Amino acid sequence: MTITSPHLGSPSSAWTDARLLYALEEVVEQELNRHLNVAKDWMPHEYVPFSDARNFPGLFEDGEAWQKEQSKVTEIGRIALVVNLLTEDNLPSYHHEIASLFGRDGAWGTWVHRWTAEEGRHGIVMRDYLLASRAVDPDQLEQFRMAHMSEGFESDNRHSMLHSVAYVAFQELATRVSHRNTGHQSGDPVCDRMLARIATDENLHMVFYRNLLKAAFDLAPDLTMQAVRDVIVNFRMPGHGMPGFERAAAQMAIGEIYNMRIHHDDVIQPVLRFLKVLEIDGLGPEGLKAQEELGLYMGALDSEASKFDEKLAARKARMAARAAG
Repeated sequence: MTITSPHLGSPSSAWTDARLLYALEEVVEQELNRHLNVAKDWMPHEYVPFSDARNFPGLFEDGEAWQKEQSKVTEIGRIALVVNLLTEDNLPSYHHEIASLFGRDGAWGTWVHRWTAEEGRHGIVMRDYLLASRAVDPDQLEQFRMAHMSEGFESDNRHSMLHSVAYVAFQELATRVSHRNTGHQSGDPVCDRMLARIATDENLHMVFYRNLLKAAFDLAPDLTMQAVRDVIVNFRMPGHGMPGFERAAAQMAIGEIYNMRIHHDDVIQPVLRFLKVLEIDGLGPEGLKAQEELGLYMGALDSEASKFDEKLAARKARMAARAAG
């Protein structure tokens, strides 16, 4: 998509967040209309096994304390579900961040509110499922939620609208992949169907931001290349501040829900390939430098992912040998 703009061809120094917001408004409107045409509204309560639910201790005399054995969800599924839900729980902070960056008016504002409403469904259905199916300790889940939300959230990319667009183009896909793999590993077909529904939304969100990033490359290729380089090199999932995140992330990596290989192959590479980021020519010195550094980083990430693959394969072999012996 090529955009006609009075600023097209302007030097990088001519672009500000305000100018880019204005220049991209038409693209946002087009992408918003496309999104609304393809997105399907769905009912969270239709994905929750309420017939499995029973009272917890508290106000109810028949309350039954939570135990792991009450749910068919696997241990890695339980860990990933808590991480994924706590990430969704911070929606008020995410809304504040993007509303501050993108604004609340025009097509930008309409998208911000629509995105927030769709993301809200994800937290609703996941919490209802977890409580109805007794997949997690409800007391611990609430304690984690309070701790995580009380810390608030500050994006690494809050300084720049362009960096934020680049970040969410990758982060939405990362979230989709994490939900999808969690469903596959959960051990519960009901959970798998629920997370597949959420993943469909996340994929549409990724497409919106990816197409917006493409338009930004047309407008300001050098600045956009630098933003993509910065975001990929310093990428962190938004849930990194939650209690016990590092341990949970390590378990999710071993459990093949989200690890370096998945991050490289299923998240970063697909977006870079679609946008042909490493093939863009005509860049200025700063854009060319960022492109070269991005290429080098991707090579290093692939090498690190290969080392992780080898360790994971060795671990699986040891566990198989133990089981056989």
